[in-house]
Amino acid sequence: MLAATPTFWLALVLLMVFSVSLGWFPIGLSVPIGVTAENVTFFDRIQHLILPALTLSLLGVAQIAMFTREKLIEVLSSDYVLFAKARGEKGLDLVLRHGIRNVALPAITLQFLGFSELFGGAVLVEQVFSYPGIGQAAVAAGLRSDVPLLLGVVIFSAIFVFCGNLIADTIYEFVDPRIKQQEATV
Repeated sequence: MLAATPTFWLALVLLMVFSVSLGWFPIGLSVPIGVTAENVTFFDRIQHLILPALTLSLLGVAQIAMFTREKLIEVLSSDYVLFAKARGEKGLDLVLRHGIRNVALPAITLQFLGFSELFGGAVLVEQVFSYPGIGQAAVAAGLRSDVPLLLGVVIFSAIFVFCGNLIADTIYEFVDPRIKQQEATV
């Protein structure tokens, strides 16, 4: 259900439940109203960041969990898992040795592929929570035809996505050492 939920709708629901009804978190903005920048504490900034970060995280986790569950079911019904069951492996050991190991690389790819989607969702989340950020800067730059700022946002987002892919490639080598061996032979 979360995979099909629009970003702004989830942000509004979280805002209504945790800010308006329960009063646990502030309604919006990145700092408390009426407090000067030098008087804002680290705790204040974290408290204002929790709901926007939770909104973006929940949507990303939902897609990865759905994909990983589907692939794990597919892997656990394969022939080599059937052979492992015939050898006597069962339970958590079977899932860890044969299931998770074969599902980890696509899940990592999907996780770091979501880096590029953070900017699209961030614009909507920033609007709902009145949180100033790079998404609002990109929208403002586009509306004002501020080419240098828009170019800076695009370059920053490209570097962000590049770093995400670089981290994913590095993690691949730790998850599956055969990848490092294949790169050495090529």
